[in-house]
Amino acid sequence: MASPSLHSLPGGLTDATKSLLYSCSNLLPTPPHSSPPRSNSSHITRSPRNLCDRKTMSTSAQASSSLPPLPEDRIVLGCGAVSVDFLAAVASYPNPDDKTRSTSAKLQGGGNAGNALTCAARLGLKPRLISKVADDPQGKGLIEELEADGVDTSFLVVSEGGNSPFTYIIVDNQTKTRTCIHTPGFPPMIPDDLSTSNLLAAISRARLVYFDGRLHETALLVAREANRRAIPILIDAERKREGLDDLLSLSSYVVCSAKFPQEWTEAPSIPSALVSFLLRLTNVKFVIVTLGKEGCIMLERGMTENAQSEETDIDDLCDILKKKKDSNSNSPTCISSGVKKLCAKGIGTVSGTLYVGTAENIPPGELVDTTGAGDSFIGATLYAICANMPPEIMLPFAAQVAAIKCRALGARTGIPYRTDPRLASFLVAGSQEVAAV
Repeated sequence: MASPSLHSLPGGLTDATKSLLYSCSNLLPTPPHSSPPRSNSSHITRSPRNLCDRKTMSTSAQASSSLPPLPEDRIVLGCGAVSVDFLAAVASYPNPDDKTRSTSAKLQGGGNAGNALTCAARLGLKPRLISKVADDPQGKGLIEELEADGVDTSFLVVSEGGNSPFTYIIVDNQTKTRTCIHTPGFPPMIPDDLSTSNLLAAISRARLVYFDGRLHETALLVAREANRRAIPILIDAERKREGLDDLLSLSSYVVCSAKFPQEWTEAPSIPSALVSFLLRLTNVKFVIVTLGKEGCIMLERGMTENAQSEETDIDDLCDILKKKKDSNSNSPTCISSGVKKLCAKGIGTVSGTLYVGTAENIPPGELVDTTGAGDSFIGATLYAICANMPPEIMLPFAAQVAAIKCRALGARTGIPYRTDPRLASFLVAGSQEVAAV
């Protein structure tokens, strides 16, 4: 089969993406000659830098000069999934046995860990990745794309033979939803793939270790070493997975999907599930639930507890905080309860602070694709932890990063760089808050 031309995914691709495109030509059919012309901007795939006009680039340069210094300790180690993403946007999701044409298409690297660490790298961290690909052209393309974004792939295992993971993603332009069909890599990663010397080198000087819940046996090996070294651990709890409970028991921070807290705790509501989280996971400092366009909810453990303080029902408190949202604000914000003695009926009581974060109100015409939005949120959270941002800044910052990502097709195309002027106010505010402590 002939390699697909740039007309299939046209315009302004980075060298790493071009390499990935051509290396995956055996999986991506050559498009018909009736493909939309490159001059049609709705079909052009460009790198983020090529999307900027001179005025935006000038603004970005000005923002860069006024940004605070990067965190001193900014090495983060991630362990989890990478894959090749084949994305196709359609006018509406097809019915069974239907045929339809894409309105745009893209091929790029994906996978939760790969996406989150790409985001962390663009924000200024120094990410290292533990994962596995095959020695096929797709695996080579994945490595080149990650390295081009500044992710250290020295500890990525490359198997002889087999296949690298890949995912078909269908983006519905009408409902703004995406459907993923994943094919795992083979052979799967096992703990013996990671030598002791590589494990120790990977975790050396790490400020934070992050897991997306995949590769659970290897992840647990890394997590136990991080725990021995008292390195904080952040877990992406997307859904129930084999070995996830063992990882959660070692975690310092947890970021959950909307459904996971109640599925894992069997609590009647998200706020009460967060109380259950902190009661069951005694090492966890905070847990965040991402809610898409509804923003997020976070419960931070209180450092001290006043036994004389009055108990507050966490569900009632959450409703009160939600009513304080500024409906006229399009930018992400955060409302805090202050430290309280929070109770959940039939579950228990914890001392902590409840936060309700809002999402950016993205104009419908600008919302393109939500694929990987949660990964960008996590990548920004990794940065915020390394920068010691307070939650009042961290949550809006992470929401803003995720919202910017949603303005382009694919999990990585729209991930902003640290110099993006839309992030400047959050970075400056976070630095000022830290300096004031």
